[in-house]
Amino acid sequence: MVKPAPAKPANCSFSGIRGSTASIQRTPYDERVTESPSVVRRAGALLRALAAHEPSGASTTALADAAEVPRPTAHRLLIALSAEDLVERDVDSGAWHLGSECFLLGAAATNRHDVTPLARATVRRLAAETGESAFFSVRRGDETVCVLREDGSFPIRSHVLHEGIRFPLGVASASLAVLALLPDRERETYLASTDLEREFGVEHGVGPLSARVAATRDRGYAVNPGLIVEGSWGLGAAVLDGHDTPRWAVSLTGIEARIAPRQAELGEQLLRAAHGLSTQVARSGRQR
Repeated sequence: MVKPAPAKPANCSFSGIRGSTASIQRTPYDERVTESPSVVRRAGALLRALAAHEPSGASTTALADAAEVPRPTAHRLLIALSAEDLVERDVDSGAWHLGSECFLLGAAATNRHDVTPLARATVRRLAAETGESAFFSVRRGDETVCVLREDGSFPIRSHVLHEGIRFPLGVASASLAVLALLPDRERETYLASTDLEREFGVEHGVGPLSARVAATRDRGYAVNPGLIVEGSWGLGAAVLDGHDTPRWAVSLTGIEARIAPRQAELGEQLLRAAHGLSTQVARSGRQR
């Protein structure tokens, strides 16, 4: 009785040369190594995009678009992140939210990285003294993230900024203040490699943005004359670490009719607040 030939194993190749042996096709080591960072990078992008949509949350499609990830990939990653409690999904609306594990991880990192306890008093004082909405933002890579907001007494408020929202460096007053005080080479490299005009309009092209950077360096504080939302103005001043590196910013936003006439006065208040906070941060030893 002749036994049937064994089936060809999956993912194997056989040479037609007599005497050769089967060789299993495996993903090269270098390719396997580069796959994992890609997954981590995409997962990180989704988490950052989701943080910018809190507290309302966001759909899978919205997160995929914001993170520039294909929707099927975004869905798979969100499911995997939910299994680790890093994200969670509202069963009624279908919106994704940051999960409880993000809160625990953030709490664990507080002692090393969190300067908001130092900044909170400054932000509250700015809001109380000016009547406008005051903010504290943190630089993360090529973006700034708003982490504190305190509304002043004036009833008409700007909603351009809120906790968790991110802006590229050069967009909004806080990120412009940080960009302006970066070392020259780092700032020039960023401006040469970043296209803000496509998303934020011609006023964020390299020419106009470079002019605002120069004006910010001359004044000491940044001005956003309604470039994101018409009629909503913002002023920002960078907060420096112990090495004179701009890592944070304090800012004020309000309607044009209140900010524009008081620009010089409010700018000086911001500069004093930023200088005082820079001194506190440097003394605390927190550099992130």
